[in-house]
Amino acid sequence: MSFVKYEAKDQIGIITIDRPNALNALNSQVLDDLEAVVDAVDYDVVRCLILTGSGEKSFVAGADIAEMAEDSKAEGKAFAEKGNKLFRKIETLPIPVIAAVNGFALGGGCELCMSCDIRLASDNALFGQPETGLGITPGFGGTQRLMRRIPVGKAKEMIYACTNIKAPEALSLGLVNAVYPQEELLPAAEKLAGKIAKNAPIAVRQAKAAMNEGIDVDMDAAIAIECERFGECFETADQKEGMAAFLEKRKHEPFQNK
Repeated sequence: MSFVKYEAKDQIGIITIDRPNALNALNSQVLDDLEAVVDAVDYDVVRCLILTGSGEKSFVAGADIAEMAEDSKAEGKAFAEKGNKLFRKIETLPIPVIAAVNGFALGGGCELCMSCDIRLASDNALFGQPETGLGITPGFGGTQRLMRRIPVGKAKEMIYACTNIKAPEALSLGLVNAVYPQEELLPAAEKLAGKIAKNAPIAVRQAKAAMNEGIDVDMDAAIAIECERFGECFETADQKEGMAAFLEKRKHEPFQNK
């Protein structure tokens, strides 16, 4: 039985972590199931992914402590590498990924949503990295991504002191893009995904790649990356149609991803 469900709606894919009895906690099986689903998506058809958790209490409440409790140093490192490999794969997928954070996003859950391009939260969402209270550090990218998403001092407070933040504070810090009532969260994510899917998919992919590649290099190198990605768009039929429609003052035909 898989702990991860997948549904395709037109050009949008919805991935749901489905282990509600454990608040969708990440054990090795969940990580394997999630990677299998991510690998099976047809990225020539799907133009945006939504990642969420089942139920109304938890996106992902963390990694499965019961599975880790007796790990050796080598086993702990291997588990961290397993999660980081998957989360980095999600972060660098060719298409945008929206996290619809529908409750607890703690530990591995906070780290998972941070690997997504855009984060939307329900009004009951709670974000945190409680690992130092368990005798460990964040191990799925939390020590690195959190300080790249919010002010460094606040990230350090959250990790050192196990300080959780609610959805409004996450919004004020820029950790999430918007906050919605629980029942409006997934429709809002689908609406945003639909807006992304309507745009030229190759251009969206090139923009994502340019931003991901450029964020951690100096400005001169980043601009060179942008110029290269910009140029790549001019070999596409979608660019020809998009610009022709603009010049002819008409609505463009649906973009064909070519």
